[in-house]
Amino acid sequence: MNLKNTGTHYGPAFFSGIALIFCFPTFDLFFLAWIAMVPFLLSLYSKKPRQAFKAGICMGIPYFFGTLYWIYHSVHNYGGIPFSVSVLIVILLCVFLSLYTGIFAALFSSTIRNTKLPALLVAPAFWVVLEFLRSYIFTGFPWSSIGYSQYQFLTVIQIADITGIYGVSFLVVSVNGALTDIFLIRKRTREMPLFPLSQTVIGFVFLLLVLVMTVIYGQTRLTEQRPGKAFRVGIIQGNIEQSKKWDASYQDAVLEIYKDLSLRAASSSPSLVVWPETAIPFSFNADKHYTRELVSFQSQLNAHLLFGSILLKEKIHDRHALSNSAVLLDNAGKVVYTYDKIHMVPFGEYVPLRNVLFFIDKLVVGIGDYVSGERLVRAETPFGNFATLICYEVIFPGLARKFYADGGDFIVNITNDAWFGQTTGPYQHFSMAVFRAVENRKPLIRAANTGISGHIDSNGRILARTALFEKTLLLSDVRTDSTRSFYSKYGDLFLYIWIVFSIVLLANVFGKARTS
Repeated sequence: MNLKNTGTHYGPAFFSGIALIFCFPTFDLFFLAWIAMVPFLLSLYSKKPRQAFKAGICMGIPYFFGTLYWIYHSVHNYGGIPFSVSVLIVILLCVFLSLYTGIFAALFSSTIRNTKLPALLVAPAFWVVLEFLRSYIFTGFPWSSIGYSQYQFLTVIQIADITGIYGVSFLVVSVNGALTDIFLIRKRTREMPLFPLSQTVIGFVFLLLVLVMTVIYGQTRLTEQRPGKAFRVGIIQGNIEQSKKWDASYQDAVLEIYKDLSLRAASSSPSLVVWPETAIPFSFNADKHYTRELVSFQSQLNAHLLFGSILLKEKIHDRHALSNSAVLLDNAGKVVYTYDKIHMVPFGEYVPLRNVLFFIDKLVVGIGDYVSGERLVRAETPFGNFATLICYEVIFPGLARKFYADGGDFIVNITNDAWFGQTTGPYQHFSMAVFRAVENRKPLIRAANTGISGHIDSNGRILARTALFEKTLLLSDVRTDSTRSFYSKYGDLFLYIWIVFSIVLLANVFGKARTS
């Protein structure tokens, strides 16, 4: 195949992959997502499954590389890996993630020419099922799910409290499918003389109704008043350089930064002060001197203090195991809540398949090995109950909802995004937190070491946010929301319906292929 034919065959897929990059932060052209996939979907109609799979790879590589390139920064700057090798690692990750878009393309091309159903139904069904699988297989990595591009489209994303993020992805891909149907109608009727236009027309009418209902539902949610208690929170952004974070010579200076900012926040009488992930430069309780100093300082705040700390656990093979944890001190300095991070970062906090990948070390500084927590626990305070999502736990909708299946009042997310530098990574990470707030109908408080820290209400409105790499504090008045959303109670029921639909559709299509 010459270069011209290659461009003809795979150019539209590559173009769609490039276009999708601009839908996410910091470009934020979210409206582009509703049409960006059309060239890709159109190109799949005339392809055999193997060609379609290759087209899916061609779409996925630029799509994922453009939204995940920032990983090189962590690997190169903090993993001690040469720049060229770090970029290669990102490319290999993108190739792996592109297998999902390749599988989608193969399934779509196999199905669309052997069914009378419109693309507006087939495409989103396969797409969201594969997004869901990507969230769980090999520990899961749901970053760059297409629904996240819509975090600023508040009217539309309100349906996430029923469907989760996957419902928003479904809607976006369905509109792309509908536009594809318009271009394919003449070709499909020509190739299938008995092709029933009624199914496509019904599909368009149904999609239009869903869009109208989505807008009505979204506006209703955005304007309704839900009862809740108001309290003030002080969010502390210490802006500690990653290279100095664990340097013993900076230990006192780091602690003084958090103390100073917290005392300034205390002058406004907050009920809660929040420090970021692993904010304290020592292990709470294990280091007796600094632990006493911190507890003594707590008495000056007259507020609860939540902070991130590495905690020493039991010894494993004569080495201390560690947990990435959140600790809450009440007004009197007593520990009233501890949560150990459950979903750890591969290669950041542990090395998967360590016996095989023995040559790869962790990117984080620490002694021993990190162990994951096992308990879903919420803090109970006079101003409301909350769970703490540590770092990238906030990108997993299934994990977040488990904390709120039986109640809760607000969400706290503590993180250290210094790893990402001045890339789009911190902006994407923050945008994903918007969906956890909407899905569970809980306001979300976010404290990040170098930013972005902020306050998001239970409708997904970003009420306050900080800039990157500034030492600052944020005072915000939070209103609790005790609503138990449909998604919090029942989880991914919407998605399970489409899993069943996809299985039945594929069984029908391949069954016909065998008998023909």
